Amino acid sequence: MAQAGSNQRLICASIALLVVLLQVGASYGDNLRELSVSDWWEKAGFYQIYPRSYKDSNGDGIGDLKGIEGKLEYLKGIGMKAFWLSPIYKSPMADFGYDIADFVDIQPEYGTMSDFESLVKKAKELGLKLILDFVPNHSSDEHEWFVKSENRVAGYEDFYVWNDGIVGSDGQRSPPNNWNEAFRGSAWQWSATRQQYYLHQFHRKQPDLNYRNPAVVEAMKNVLRFWLGKGVDGFRIDAVPWLFEDEQLRDEPLSGWSQDDPLRPEYLNHIYTQDLPETVDMVYQWREVLDEYKKAKGGETRVLMTESWSALSVVQTYFNDSNGRLGSQMPFNFQLIMRLDQNSKASDYKTVIDSWLDAVPVGHAPNWVLGNHDKRRVASRMGGEHMADIMEMVELSMPGVSITYQGEELGMTDTDISWADTKDPSACQTNENVYQQYTRDPARTPFQWDATANAGFTTASKPWLPVNSNYATINVDSEQKADKSHLKVFEELVKLRDDDDFHSSQFGTAVLGQSTFAIIRIANGRTYFTLVNLANAQDTVNVAELFTKFSTTKSFDTAVVRVASVSSKRTAKESVTLSSIQLDPYEGLLVQSGAKNCVAGLLLIVVAVLTLLKLR
Repeated sequence: MAQAGSNQRLICASIALLVVLLQVGASYGDNLRELSVSDWWEKAGFYQIYPRSYKDSNGDGIGDLKGIEGKLEYLKGIGMKAFWLSPIYKSPMADFGYDIADFVDIQPEYGTMSDFESLVKKAKELGLKLILDFVPNHSSDEHEWFVKSENRVAGYEDFYVWNDGIVGSDGQRSPPNNWNEAFRGSAWQWSATRQQYYLHQFHRKQPDLNYRNPAVVEAMKNVLRFWLGKGVDGFRIDAVPWLFEDEQLRDEPLSGWSQDDPLRPEYLNHIYTQDLPETVDMVYQWREVLDEYKKAKGGETRVLMTESWSALSVVQTYFNDSNGRLGSQMPFNFQLIMRLDQNSKASDYKTVIDSWLDAVPVGHAPNWVLGNHDKRRVASRMGGEHMADIMEMVELSMPGVSITYQGEELGMTDTDISWADTKDPSACQTNENVYQQYTRDPARTPFQWDATANAGFTTASKPWLPVNSNYATINVDSEQKADKSHLKVFEELVKLRDDDDFHSSQFGTAVLGQSTFAIIRIANGRTYFTLVNLANAQDTVNVAELFTKFSTTKSFDTAVVRVASVSSKRTAKESVTLSSIQLDPYEGLLVQSGAKNCVAGLLLIVVAVLTLLKLR
């Protein structure tokens, strides 16, 4: 058997070489690309857990670390390689953990440091990487550092951004400039204790740290080192663009948007509070901390994932600079959230995806994000549950890193939250007439495990946020048992994505028919087509023409369905004719043509070689 396996590998390697030789000089479409992956994270599936809403282990209605640990096998089972936790640090919970009172301790609602250490141990046993949310821009106003700074304790005077403000001719004091916060309102809060204003670009209980103070920079690097010592495998860095502000505190110009409400963040063009060059350098410094730790301690690469909703021209600077200095491995790609919606056409998908691929520097892996705890769930945002499979097919057919927000794999949808049940400070600072424009609660509702009370999330009579009423059918247990479900579509896509051929293949995008977006991947005699019909009408497409556009290798007129969306009438292994595939409204298919194994691939190549020799 060992000899047979060795021969098979030799045959496969020979096939790969022959394919390369046959394709030398071939003319591909302008957007055919190739990705070479080597590190563990470059083709990994990451899963975001919002701890408060994932799984409650003690019946208090709030998710916790023990609940997460008890469900790690689920993540392993659906093919995830890593998971990242929204903040679990000690916090007064003004912004549900993003207001941190101690960067190196655990919020009691979520458990203890021993619980965290147990979680790390279990993750490592299962081969899962654990990523922590790192929130460097601000702390809580209850943090020891802020209390000391407010009282001008030596060494902490400038840990935060303080200013006297402006005294008018009438003797009244006002903030130093027109800057406003992300949650609506002035970004400056008066401290009666210190008799100065402090800057807070988010909630008033989240004062901004002063990164122009070297002591702050070092203190936050030590936070990274602490958690690396606890065994974490990397960090997702929150709110990166806000780290540095203009030293002159100049007024920001008007944006021309939201002209009726000067307190909204959209009212200003944030040229002095976001995306300053110093911010990018800070990310590079944090990368150095992680790389130094790996060099000293060994093990696999520790990764940085950075949150920036900035323009592509800015986001791409986080990868590396012209001198080869490295930054974030994964500057989050929010293009699928920012630029696509339920009205987007196939051409829009191609434009958005190709523009991101063009922005990713050579040698770096792209990443794909469909949603998170701050945005409406992808199914609701894109027009309904039927779009859950469509978007997963697009994300998981592309090379590089995928990031899945909890519940996307189930097709979970937003939950309507009443004003009385609203918890999000972004909404609570408004009123019941407009709060739904600001609330992030609908995407933070409890994860739906089964059809029992409260979706199996908690044994409490009332969870911290209401469970969606559709939990009886949209839940892990029901979808695992169903013949066809969003979860099973997701699992099949991940399995296919994990195939080495699929990851190392050449790939391109195209628009077919009237409303179909297509992704083509070619590798070792196999060709995969992902086809998603984005219209509420049938669309007939000629997929075979993509062979002509992208490759000079033999084209095939038949293919086999590998994955079909829940909305599709087709099943896996069903044969389709590539020159004429009729897609139903919102149908998604991933089909494979070409050799199905190495032996078949060898036969095809032998035929091709003989044909070439005959022609010569």
